[in-house]
Amino acid sequence: MNMSPDKKQDEPSTPTAFDVGQVNESSHDAVFGTITEDGPNYRSVGWLGTAVLMMKTQIGLGVLSIPVAFDALGVVPGVICLCAIAAITTWSDYIIGVFKLRHREVYGIDDVGELLLGKPGRIVLGGAFVLWWIFVAGSGMLGVSIGLNAVSSHATCTAVYVAVAAILGFLFGMMLSTRCIQANRLIVLIVTVAVGIEDRPSAAPQDVVWVPDYEIVKSDVSFTDAITAVSSLVFAFAGTPAFFSIASEMREPRHYNRSLIICQSVVTGYYLVIGIVIYYFCGSYVSSPALGSAGPTIKIVSYGFALPGLIVSTLLFVHITAKYIFVRILGNSRHLVANTVIHWAVWLGCTLGTTIIAYIIASAIPVFSDLVSLVGALLGTPMCFQPMAGMWLYDNWGKGKNNRTTKWFIMVAWCAFIIAAGTFLMIGGTYGSIVTIMNTYKESGGSAAWSCADNSSS
Repeated sequence: MNMSPDKKQDEPSTPTAFDVGQVNESSHDAVFGTITEDGPNYRSVGWLGTAVLMMKTQIGLGVLSIPVAFDALGVVPGVICLCAIAAITTWSDYIIGVFKLRHREVYGIDDVGELLLGKPGRIVLGGAFVLWWIFVAGSGMLGVSIGLNAVSSHATCTAVYVAVAAILGFLFGMMLSTRCIQANRLIVLIVTVAVGIEDRPSAAPQDVVWVPDYEIVKSDVSFTDAITAVSSLVFAFAGTPAFFSIASEMREPRHYNRSLIICQSVVTGYYLVIGIVIYYFCGSYVSSPALGSAGPTIKIVSYGFALPGLIVSTLLFVHITAKYIFVRILGNSRHLVANTVIHWAVWLGCTLGTTIIAYIIASAIPVFSDLVSLVGALLGTPMCFQPMAGMWLYDNWGKGKNNRTTKWFIMVAWCAFIIAAGTFLMIGGTYGSIVTIMNTYKESGGSAAWSCADNSSS
């Protein structure tokens, strides 16, 4: 963003990698308007709480699909793809912090769309953002139904469990809690240890000597399998669009990158350990979600302990979506920050509407890995790749008119690569996911929409 000399003292200096500037604390916020003691203070999250929220948007459902992605690609290509996506999304997350400082009125990715492409951009990216989180909430509901099936030994129809998950998501989606993030990570680690201790994975043949059949490089992977696996990895890192609103609610925005470094370091290391270990011991018999990969007893225990975390993930996704719509509806209105009847009526309506649509999605695509890959491809890449490249170009393209440095050329080339790669993954991944969903319906027979079949046995 170009700044004239007489405005430099009023506008923020260019942020560094470790210091995403400071917003002057006052009763007026560029996003939430005038904040009074009569209403909620949205600017109250510390840097550690921000790191936890960031990790919660990342470490949730995505980790459960990583071993399956490694099975499709092989260990080495899987690790390379995971690290590449981690690097790209970390850069994207950093750009969000920089852009948020320079354009403090930005609350969501739709604001970015309007800056880049006008009102059509706001409509497209805003709609994609809402759909993204609704689909993720649907994935959460599906995960809860799988957990309920596992702990109850499929005591009732799966469609009933999806409905129960939707009800829980609505009831608790009006509140925000991150207390179960530690439990959620712990359960996946328990399963990781268990697959190494157990004689064989749960789905492996029981009447022969078991030897793990993992592959360093998959020799016969098809384009469809490969692109859907990469899409699942994108899903695992696609908490990025939530970082706009998280940054808006920070008490000290200058600590944004501190939170980001903690988040991405923990998430990437965690994903690598989980993916490599579970796939190494389970090979082609790894389950989706990964919690079902160990023996029957571990499966029941792990899902029993994981259910609170799955429920919290679901309510978090419902909350983020409803909060976004809520702010957009009541923006520039006193009802946004005041405890009025309209405030609560709109909030309940946003939460209920989000829950209903997510429930429909979870019931229509009842296979976890298929839903994850579809969401990652269709909505994950346009949320994490292309817009962030556009954001950098928006703020820096004009600088090249007068001073085209080597760094400028490199960054322009990098942004072009990000846009091209994101578009390829979006188109190819969506195609591959649709083909996979169609094949799953044909092969399994019992996995149709609103199915009663046990979805915890895959």
